[in-house]
Amino acid sequence: MKPIRLTREQSRDQTRQRLLDAAQDVFTRKGFGAASVEDVAADAGYSRGAFYSNFSSKAELLLEVLKRDHDTIMQRLSSIFEDGDATRADMEAHVLQYYSECYQNNACFLLWVEAKLHASRDAQFRDGFNALMRELRQSTTDYIKAFSERVGTPLTMPAEQMALGLIALCDGVQFFYSSDPQSIPAQFAEDVLAQFFRRVVFNAQ
Repeated sequence: MKPIRLTREQSRDQTRQRLLDAAQDVFTRKGFGAASVEDVAADAGYSRGAFYSNFSSKAELLLEVLKRDHDTIMQRLSSIFEDGDATRADMEAHVLQYYSECYQNNACFLLWVEAKLHASRDAQFRDGFNALMRELRQSTTDYIKAFSERVGTPLTMPAEQMALGLIALCDGVQFFYSSDPQSIPAQFAEDVLAQFFRRVVFNAQ
């Protein structure tokens, strides 16, 4: 069977995805500052020229990795709505499970931390990163509103405030767990996130 010949657009997309995969791995292993364009290109199996044909800089690549991570998270959460037969209890259970375990499953968490540090030192990068963070907050706000309407649970505070609190809480739990998991047992971290959802998002006692 002859191999399927990719179109130019498909080939370019494949190259970008392989570079994004490599960047996520290399930046996580070596750190954003220590990693080089050559490291990423070599890990993906491409030349330096191929890298610059797809991305203008290492910083742009980091932003694209984070955008992809955010899109993946939102797609997973949105899939909870796709089952038309799901009950309110089913949807609440799925969301609760996701957020109570997200501190363990976010492979890009350290990259978000590095990006925040880099943004504090690089004004040009800061503009792009802040735009991404605003997008993250807005999409989380939209999701909270949609979820509230779907399950029929009134919000206990404005969705914008709840989104900010949710993002900050998840980031904080992940930070403590990743740096000192011995003092933040998994069950303890899950209980913190679960109770936030039960009381604040689901308005349950």
